[in-house]
Amino acid sequence: MEVLILGWYILVESESVVLLVFFGALQYLGSLVSPMFGVAGDRFGYGRLLWMTRALYAVMAALLGCLAASDLLSPTAVLIIAGLNGLVRPSDMVMRYALIAQYLPASQLMGALGISRITSDSARIAGALAGAGVVAMFGMAPAYLVVTTLYVVSFMLSLQVVSPRKIESDTTPTAQTDVDAAAPASRSNRPSSSPWQDLRSAAVYVWHRPALMGGMSMAFLANLVAFPLFIGLLPYVAKNIYGVGQGGLGWLGASFASGALLGSLVLSSNRVRLGAGRLMLIAGMGWLVANAFQAQTSTLLSGMAWLAAAGFAQSLCMTPLAAVMLRATEPAYRGRVMGMRILAIWGLPVGLMLSGPMIEHLGFQFTMTSYALVGMALTLAIGLRWRQALWHEDPPG
Repeated sequence: MEVLILGWYILVESESVVLLVFFGALQYLGSLVSPMFGVAGDRFGYGRLLWMTRALYAVMAALLGCLAASDLLSPTAVLIIAGLNGLVRPSDMVMRYALIAQYLPASQLMGALGISRITSDSARIAGALAGAGVVAMFGMAPAYLVVTTLYVVSFMLSLQVVSPRKIESDTTPTAQTDVDAAAPASRSNRPSSSPWQDLRSAAVYVWHRPALMGGMSMAFLANLVAFPLFIGLLPYVAKNIYGVGQGGLGWLGASFASGALLGSLVLSSNRVRLGAGRLMLIAGMGWLVANAFQAQTSTLLSGMAWLAAAGFAQSLCMTPLAAVMLRATEPAYRGRVMGMRILAIWGLPVGLMLSGPMIEHLGFQFTMTSYALVGMALTLAIGLRWRQALWHEDPPG
Protein backbone atom coordinates (compact mmCIF):
# COMPACT_ATOMS: atom_id res chain seq x y z
CA MET A 1 0.00 0.00 0.00
CA GLU A 2 2.71 2.46 0.96
CA VAL A 3 4.80 2.02 -2.17
CA LEU A 4 1.88 2.77 -4.48
CA ILE A 5 0.36 5.54 -2.35
CA LEU A 6 3.60 7.45 -1.90
CA GLY A 7 4.92 6.73 -5.39
CA TRP A 8 1.76 8.20 -6.92
CA TYR A 9 1.94 11.19 -4.56
CA ILE A 10 5.56 11.94 -5.52
CA LEU A 11 4.83 11.66 -9.25
CA VAL A 12 1.72 13.89 -9.15
CA GLU A 13 3.22 16.53 -6.85
CA SER A 14 6.64 16.76 -8.55
CA GLU A 15 5.78 15.62 -12.10
CA SER A 16 9.33 14.21 -12.25
CA VAL A 17 10.23 10.63 -13.12
CA VAL A 18 13.72 11.27 -11.70
CA LEU A 19 12.25 12.12 -8.28
CA LEU A 20 9.99 9.08 -8.54
CA VAL A 21 12.91 6.70 -9.07
CA PHE A 22 14.85 8.49 -6.32
CA PHE A 23 11.94 7.71 -3.96
CA GLY A 24 12.09 4.07 -5.06
CA ALA A 25 15.85 3.93 -4.49
CA LEU A 26 15.57 5.41 -0.98
CA GLN A 27 13.49 2.46 0.17
CA TYR A 28 16.54 0.22 -0.24
CA LEU A 29 19.07 2.55 1.36
CA GLY A 30 19.65 0.07 4.18
CA SER A 31 20.87 -2.69 1.90
CA LEU A 32 24.40 -1.38 2.52
CA VAL A 33 24.16 -2.18 6.24
CA SER A 34 22.04 -5.33 5.92
CA PRO A 35 25.03 -7.64 6.59
CA MET A 36 25.18 -6.13 10.08
CA PHE A 37 21.52 -7.09 10.56
CA GLY A 38 22.53 -10.64 9.69
CA VAL A 39 25.34 -10.51 12.26
CA ALA A 40 22.93 -9.11 14.87
CA GLY A 41 20.40 -11.82 14.06
CA ASP A 42 23.00 -14.55 14.47
CA ARG A 43 24.04 -13.11 17.81
CA PHE A 44 20.81 -11.87 19.41
CA GLY A 45 17.92 -13.50 17.56
CA TYR A 46 15.74 -12.49 14.64
CA GLY A 47 12.60 -12.00 16.71
CA ARG A 48 14.01 -8.95 18.47
CA LEU A 49 14.90 -7.42 15.12
CA LEU A 50 11.37 -8.07 13.85
CA TRP A 51 9.92 -6.26 16.87
CA MET A 52 12.11 -3.21 16.29
CA THR A 53 11.47 -2.91 12.56
CA ARG A 54 7.68 -3.24 12.91
CA ALA A 55 7.66 -0.62 15.65
CA LEU A 56 9.65 1.76 13.43
CA TYR A 57 7.28 1.25 10.48
CA ALA A 58 4.26 2.00 12.68
CA VAL A 59 5.80 5.21 14.04
CA MET A 60 6.80 6.45 10.57
CA ALA A 61 3.36 5.64 9.12
CA ALA A 62 1.66 7.49 11.98
CA LEU A 63 3.91 10.49 11.34
CA LEU A 64 3.01 10.51 7.64
CA GLY A 65 -0.68 10.26 8.51
CA CYS A 66 -0.43 13.21 10.91
CA LEU A 67 1.37 15.32 8.29
CA ALA A 68 -1.30 14.47 5.72
CA ALA A 69 -4.15 15.26 8.14
CA SER A 70 -2.62 18.66 8.98
CA ASP A 71 -1.88 19.54 5.32
CA LEU A 72 1.86 19.66 6.04
CA LEU A 73 2.79 16.72 3.82
CA SER A 74 5.32 17.48 1.08
CA PRO A 75 7.52 15.46 -1.30
CA THR A 76 10.53 16.36 0.88
CA ALA A 77 8.88 14.91 4.01
CA VAL A 78 7.93 11.76 2.10
CA LEU A 79 11.50 11.31 0.85
CA ILE A 80 12.98 11.78 4.35
CA ILE A 81 10.62 9.24 5.93
CA ALA A 82 11.13 6.82 3.02
CA GLY A 83 14.87 7.06 3.64
CA LEU A 84 14.45 6.27 7.35
CA ASN A 85 12.27 3.26 6.56
CA GLY A 86 14.72 2.24 3.86
CA LEU A 87 17.49 1.88 6.42
CA VAL A 88 15.83 -1.26 7.82
CA ARG A 89 13.29 -2.51 5.25
CA PRO A 90 15.76 -4.45 3.03
CA SER A 91 16.78 -6.58 6.00
CA ASP A 92 13.27 -7.96 6.50
CA MET A 93 14.00 -10.74 4.03
CA VAL A 94 17.16 -11.67 5.95
CA MET A 95 15.18 -12.25 9.11
CA ARG A 96 12.29 -14.16 7.50
CA TYR A 97 14.46 -16.51 5.44
CA ALA A 98 16.91 -17.17 8.26
CA LEU A 99 14.04 -18.03 10.63
CA ILE A 100 12.60 -20.48 8.10
CA ALA A 101 15.97 -22.15 7.50
CA GLN A 102 16.64 -22.33 11.23
CA TYR A 103 13.67 -24.56 11.99
CA LEU A 104 13.08 -26.62 8.83
CA PRO A 105 15.18 -29.31 7.10
CA ALA A 106 16.65 -28.69 3.64
CA SER A 107 14.21 -31.10 2.00
CA GLN A 108 11.29 -28.86 3.02
CA LEU A 109 13.01 -25.55 2.34
CA MET A 110 11.67 -24.83 -1.16
CA GLY A 111 8.07 -25.54 -0.16
CA ALA A 112 8.40 -23.51 3.03
CA LEU A 113 9.85 -20.52 1.18
CA GLY A 114 6.98 -20.82 -1.30
CA ILE A 115 4.45 -20.72 1.56
CA SER A 116 6.20 -17.68 3.01
CA ARG A 117 5.99 -15.97 -0.37
CA ILE A 118 2.25 -16.79 -0.60
CA THR A 119 1.59 -14.64 2.46
CA SER A 120 3.52 -11.66 1.07
CA ASP A 121 2.26 -12.02 -2.51
CA SER A 122 -1.40 -12.23 -1.45
CA ALA A 123 -0.88 -9.18 0.78
CA ARG A 124 0.57 -7.29 -2.19
CA ILE A 125 -2.55 -8.02 -4.24
CA ALA A 126 -4.85 -6.70 -1.52
CA GLY A 127 -2.52 -3.79 -0.76
CA ALA A 128 -2.24 -2.69 -4.38
CA LEU A 129 -6.02 -2.60 -4.80
CA ALA A 130 -6.88 -1.25 -1.35
CA GLY A 131 -4.14 1.39 -1.22
CA ALA A 132 -5.05 3.09 -4.47
CA GLY A 133 -8.78 2.76 -3.80
CA VAL A 134 -8.69 4.18 -0.27
CA VAL A 135 -6.69 7.23 -1.35
CA ALA A 136 -8.93 7.86 -4.35
CA MET A 137 -12.11 7.64 -2.26
CA PHE A 138 -11.13 9.09 1.12
CA GLY A 139 -7.76 10.86 0.79
CA MET A 140 -4.24 10.40 2.12
CA ALA A 141 -4.92 10.74 5.86
CA PRO A 142 -7.57 7.94 6.07
CA ALA A 143 -5.36 5.73 3.90
CA TYR A 144 -2.50 6.18 6.36
CA LEU A 145 -4.78 5.42 9.28
CA VAL A 146 -5.28 2.00 7.65
CA VAL A 147 -1.54 1.61 7.00
CA THR A 148 -0.63 2.54 10.58
CA THR A 149 -3.22 0.13 11.99
CA LEU A 150 -1.81 -2.71 9.89
CA TYR A 151 1.72 -1.97 11.11
CA VAL A 152 0.56 -2.00 14.73
CA VAL A 153 -1.09 -5.38 14.17
CA SER A 154 2.11 -6.58 12.51
CA PHE A 155 4.13 -5.47 15.54
CA MET A 156 1.78 -7.33 17.90
CA LEU A 157 2.05 -10.49 15.81
CA SER A 158 5.84 -10.21 15.70
CA LEU A 159 5.87 -10.47 19.48
CA GLN A 160 4.74 -14.09 19.02
CA VAL A 161 7.64 -15.01 16.72
CA VAL A 162 10.38 -15.55 19.23
CA SER A 163 11.02 -15.62 22.82
CA PRO A 164 13.84 -18.17 22.95
CA ARG A 165 13.40 -18.81 26.67
CA LYS A 166 9.66 -19.30 26.25
CA ILE A 167 10.22 -21.74 23.39
CA GLU A 168 12.69 -23.68 25.49
CA SER A 169 10.35 -23.82 28.48
CA ASP A 170 7.42 -24.99 26.33
CA THR A 171 9.31 -27.77 24.52
CA THR A 172 10.10 -31.29 25.61
CA PRO A 173 13.73 -32.09 26.41
CA THR A 174 14.17 -33.64 22.95
CA ALA A 175 12.56 -30.70 21.19
CA GLN A 176 14.59 -28.30 23.29
CA THR A 177 17.76 -30.03 22.14
CA ASP A 178 16.59 -29.67 18.55
CA VAL A 179 15.89 -25.95 19.00
CA ASP A 180 19.28 -25.39 20.57
CA ALA A 181 20.96 -27.38 17.80
CA ALA A 182 19.14 -25.35 15.17
CA ALA A 183 20.31 -22.04 16.64
CA PRO A 184 22.65 -20.25 14.25
CA ALA A 185 25.43 -19.87 16.75
CA SER A 186 25.89 -21.15 20.27
CA ARG A 187 25.94 -18.71 23.14
CA SER A 188 29.47 -19.73 24.00
CA ASN A 189 30.67 -18.78 20.53
CA ARG A 190 29.11 -15.30 20.43
CA PRO A 191 31.68 -13.36 22.48
CA SER A 192 34.66 -15.02 20.71
CA SER A 193 34.70 -12.58 17.78
CA SER A 194 33.70 -9.03 17.02
CA PRO A 195 30.83 -8.17 14.64
CA TRP A 196 33.37 -6.96 12.08
CA GLN A 197 35.21 -10.27 12.24
CA ASP A 198 31.87 -12.04 11.75
CA LEU A 199 31.23 -9.88 8.70
CA ARG A 200 34.65 -10.53 7.22
CA SER A 201 34.31 -14.27 7.74
CA ALA A 202 30.93 -14.18 5.94
CA ALA A 203 32.46 -12.37 2.95
CA VAL A 204 35.26 -14.95 2.71
CA TYR A 205 32.71 -17.76 3.12
CA VAL A 206 30.59 -16.48 0.21
CA TRP A 207 33.61 -15.80 -2.03
CA HIS A 208 34.85 -19.39 -1.88
CA ARG A 209 31.51 -21.09 -2.61
CA PRO A 210 30.41 -21.12 -6.26
CA ALA A 211 26.71 -21.67 -5.47
CA LEU A 212 26.69 -18.61 -3.22
CA MET A 213 28.56 -16.45 -5.73
CA GLY A 214 26.18 -17.53 -8.50
CA GLY A 215 23.16 -16.74 -6.34
CA MET A 216 24.57 -13.36 -5.31
CA SER A 217 25.29 -12.46 -8.94
CA MET A 218 21.80 -13.43 -10.05
CA ALA A 219 20.25 -11.44 -7.20
CA PHE A 220 22.24 -8.33 -8.14
CA LEU A 221 21.30 -8.69 -11.81
CA ALA A 222 17.58 -9.10 -11.04
CA ASN A 223 17.62 -5.95 -8.92
CA LEU A 224 19.60 -4.02 -11.52
CA VAL A 225 17.55 -4.72 -14.66
CA ALA A 226 14.33 -6.60 -13.78
CA PHE A 227 12.86 -5.14 -10.59
CA PRO A 228 12.96 -1.40 -11.55
CA LEU A 229 9.97 -1.86 -13.86
CA PHE A 230 7.76 -2.96 -10.96
CA ILE A 231 9.49 -1.28 -8.01
CA GLY A 232 9.68 2.42 -8.71
CA LEU A 233 8.45 2.91 -12.27
CA LEU A 234 4.91 1.51 -12.08
CA PRO A 235 3.29 4.91 -11.25
CA TYR A 236 5.03 6.38 -14.32
CA VAL A 237 3.78 3.50 -16.49
CA ALA A 238 0.20 3.95 -15.23
CA LYS A 239 0.11 7.72 -15.68
CA ASN A 240 2.28 8.31 -18.76
CA ILE A 241 2.04 5.10 -20.79
CA TYR A 242 -1.49 3.85 -20.15
CA GLY A 243 -3.07 7.16 -19.13
CA VAL A 244 -4.88 5.75 -16.07
CA GLY A 245 -5.28 7.02 -12.53
CA GLN A 246 -4.73 5.48 -9.11
CA GLY A 247 -7.27 2.74 -9.75
CA GLY A 248 -5.36 1.59 -12.84
CA LEU A 249 -2.11 1.74 -10.87
CA GLY A 250 -3.66 -0.57 -8.28
CA TRP A 251 -4.65 -3.07 -10.96
CA LEU A 252 -1.13 -3.05 -12.42
CA GLY A 253 0.40 -3.73 -9.00
CA ALA A 254 -2.15 -6.46 -8.30
CA SER A 255 -1.41 -8.11 -11.67
CA PHE A 256 2.28 -8.52 -10.86
CA ALA A 257 1.47 -9.76 -7.36
CA SER A 258 -1.14 -12.21 -8.71
CA GLY A 259 1.42 -13.78 -11.03
CA ALA A 260 3.88 -13.98 -8.13
CA LEU A 261 1.22 -15.62 -5.95
CA LEU A 262 0.59 -18.27 -8.60
CA GLY A 263 4.33 -18.98 -8.75
CA SER A 264 4.48 -19.26 -4.97
CA LEU A 265 1.60 -21.73 -4.99
CA VAL A 266 3.47 -23.87 -7.53
CA LEU A 267 6.61 -23.84 -5.37
CA SER A 268 4.76 -24.47 -2.10
CA SER A 269 3.55 -27.80 -3.47
CA ASN A 270 7.18 -28.97 -3.20
CA ARG A 271 6.70 -30.94 -6.42
CA VAL A 272 9.01 -28.96 -8.73
CA ARG A 273 11.78 -31.40 -9.71
CA LEU A 274 13.83 -29.15 -11.98
CA GLY A 275 16.40 -28.25 -9.32
CA ALA A 276 16.66 -24.89 -7.58
CA GLY A 277 19.67 -23.62 -9.56
CA ARG A 278 18.23 -24.55 -12.96
CA LEU A 279 14.82 -23.16 -12.11
CA MET A 280 16.39 -19.89 -10.95
CA LEU A 281 18.22 -19.39 -14.27
CA ILE A 282 15.35 -20.44 -16.54
CA ALA A 283 12.76 -18.38 -14.69
CA GLY A 284 15.12 -15.39 -14.57
CA MET A 285 15.39 -15.50 -18.35
CA GLY A 286 11.60 -15.77 -18.65
CA TRP A 287 11.14 -12.80 -16.33
CA LEU A 288 13.30 -10.59 -18.55
CA VAL A 289 11.47 -11.77 -21.69
CA ALA A 290 8.15 -10.79 -20.07
CA ASN A 291 9.60 -7.37 -19.16
CA ALA A 292 10.72 -6.85 -22.77
CA PHE A 293 7.22 -7.59 -24.09
CA GLN A 294 5.59 -5.45 -21.41
CA ALA A 295 7.72 -2.49 -22.52
CA GLN A 296 6.14 -2.72 -26.00
CA THR A 297 2.53 -2.56 -24.78
CA SER A 298 0.36 0.56 -24.89
CA THR A 299 -2.92 -0.69 -23.37
CA LEU A 300 -3.76 -1.42 -19.75
CA LEU A 301 -5.03 -4.98 -20.29
CA SER A 302 -1.97 -6.13 -22.26
CA GLY A 303 0.29 -4.49 -19.69
CA MET A 304 -1.52 -6.31 -16.88
CA ALA A 305 -1.12 -9.64 -18.70
CA TRP A 306 2.64 -9.22 -19.16
CA LEU A 307 3.06 -7.97 -15.59
CA ALA A 308 1.30 -11.11 -14.34
CA ALA A 309 3.68 -13.23 -16.46
CA ALA A 310 6.65 -11.29 -15.06
CA GLY A 311 5.40 -11.79 -11.50
CA PHE A 312 5.02 -15.53 -12.06
CA ALA A 313 8.57 -15.85 -13.43
CA GLN A 314 9.92 -13.58 -10.68
CA SER A 315 8.54 -15.89 -8.00
CA LEU A 316 10.02 -18.96 -9.73
CA CYS A 317 13.39 -17.17 -9.87
CA MET A 318 13.83 -15.45 -6.51
CA THR A 319 12.50 -18.18 -4.22
CA PRO A 320 14.79 -20.90 -5.68
CA LEU A 321 17.61 -18.36 -5.46
CA ALA A 322 17.07 -18.16 -1.70
CA ALA A 323 16.89 -21.96 -1.52
CA VAL A 324 20.21 -22.29 -3.41
CA MET A 325 21.96 -19.98 -0.97
CA LEU A 326 20.40 -21.39 2.21
CA ARG A 327 21.12 -25.00 1.24
CA ALA A 328 24.73 -24.16 0.46
CA THR A 329 25.24 -22.38 3.81
CA GLU A 330 26.08 -23.95 7.16
CA PRO A 331 23.64 -23.03 9.98
CA ALA A 332 26.18 -20.89 11.87
CA TYR A 333 26.60 -18.62 8.82
CA ARG A 334 22.99 -18.31 7.61
CA GLY A 335 22.18 -14.91 9.06
CA ARG A 336 25.44 -13.38 7.88
CA VAL A 337 25.26 -14.93 4.41
CA MET A 338 21.68 -13.77 3.89
CA GLY A 339 22.78 -10.35 5.09
CA MET A 340 25.49 -10.40 2.43
CA ARG A 341 22.86 -11.44 -0.10
CA ILE A 342 20.88 -8.26 0.65
CA LEU A 343 23.87 -6.26 -0.60
CA ALA A 344 22.71 -7.37 -4.05
CA ILE A 345 19.69 -5.08 -3.60
CA TRP A 346 22.09 -2.21 -4.34
CA GLY A 347 21.50 -3.16 -7.95
CA LEU A 348 17.96 -1.75 -7.58
CA PRO A 349 18.79 1.87 -6.67
CA VAL A 350 21.51 1.84 -9.34
CA GLY A 351 19.08 0.51 -11.94
CA LEU A 352 16.39 2.98 -10.88
CA MET A 353 18.67 6.01 -10.88
CA LEU A 354 20.01 5.11 -14.33
CA SER A 355 16.53 4.52 -15.72
CA GLY A 356 15.20 7.98 -14.80
CA PRO A 357 17.49 10.04 -17.08
CA MET A 358 17.37 7.33 -19.76
CA ILE A 359 13.57 7.45 -19.88
CA GLU A 360 13.57 11.26 -20.06
CA HIS A 361 16.05 11.32 -22.98
CA LEU A 362 15.53 7.98 -24.79
CA GLY A 363 11.99 6.96 -23.86
CA PHE A 364 10.45 4.28 -21.68
CA GLN A 365 10.26 1.61 -24.39
CA PHE A 366 13.93 1.85 -25.37
CA THR A 367 15.11 1.93 -21.74
CA MET A 368 13.16 -1.11 -20.55
CA THR A 369 13.93 -3.12 -23.69
CA SER A 370 17.64 -2.38 -23.26
CA TYR A 371 17.46 -3.44 -19.61
CA ALA A 372 15.82 -6.73 -20.60
CA LEU A 373 18.33 -7.54 -23.38
CA VAL A 374 21.35 -6.76 -21.19
CA GLY A 375 19.83 -8.88 -18.42
CA MET A 376 19.31 -11.87 -20.72
CA ALA A 377 22.94 -11.75 -21.85
CA LEU A 378 24.23 -11.53 -18.27
CA THR A 379 21.90 -14.32 -17.06
CA LEU A 380 23.42 -16.57 -19.71
CA ALA A 381 26.90 -15.52 -18.56
CA ILE A 382 26.08 -16.37 -14.92
CA GLY A 383 24.77 -19.78 -15.97
CA LEU A 384 27.96 -20.52 -17.88
CA ARG A 385 30.32 -19.17 -15.23
CA TRP A 386 28.86 -21.21 -12.36
CA ARG A 387 27.24 -23.99 -14.39
CA GLN A 388 28.63 -26.80 -12.24
CA ALA A 389 27.15 -25.42 -9.03
CA LEU A 390 23.91 -24.01 -10.46
CA TRP A 391 23.00 -26.24 -13.41
CA HIS A 392 24.61 -29.66 -12.97
CA GLU A 393 24.01 -30.15 -9.25
CA ASP A 394 21.76 -28.89 -6.45
CA PRO A 395 23.79 -27.69 -3.44
CA PRO A 396 23.50 -30.16 -0.55
CA GLY A 397 21.49 -29.31 2.54
